Amino acid sequence: MNHDVYPDGYIAGILRSVKTIAMVGASANEVRPSYFVLKYLSQRGFRLFPINPGLAGQTILGLPVYARLKDVPEPIDMVDIFRNSEAAGAVVDEALALIPLPQVIWMQLTVRNDAAAARAEALGVKMVMNRCPKIEFGRLSGEIGWAGVNSRTLSSKRLLRDQSGFQRLGLRPQGPRE
Repeated sequence: MNHDVYPDGYIAGILRSVKTIAMVGASANEVRPSYFVLKYLSQRGFRLFPINPGLAGQTILGLPVYARLKDVPEPIDMVDIFRNSEAAGAVVDEALALIPLPQVIWMQLTVRNDAAAARAEALGVKMVMNRCPKIEFGRLSGEIGWAGVNSRTLSSKRLLRDQSGFQRLGLRPQGPRE
């Protein structure tokens, strides 16, 4: 796979298929990107498991924090890595030791480790590097377009409000645009 450019269908397919996400490097600090990505994805219906050895046993946004991936009590669909590129290799190896294997390993913005990606892909795990699932979800669902950013997604459908008062679109399957 070319990790310089990802087709929208590849990213959308991942975001439609995963239900559980372990976030390695999750932070309880409200100004850290991992905090608001955790909050955003949990509000979109994903089941999140924060991973941070220094905060293990505590909670972030009401979610129990685990020290390691292997401590998560259920299968993980996606591992989201908020660590630097060098540290990402060890996280990928930890994820590849899980049974069952995660479907996806996602490295956040500025995080890229091609050797680790090759190890994961050799075992059939999908890889995404140097991307943010929060940004990609917003872009592909059309939510970013409502904030004045061109998401390249147009629709004449009226957005519906959820119970918390926010307007949200879901990810639509690839195909002709409506």
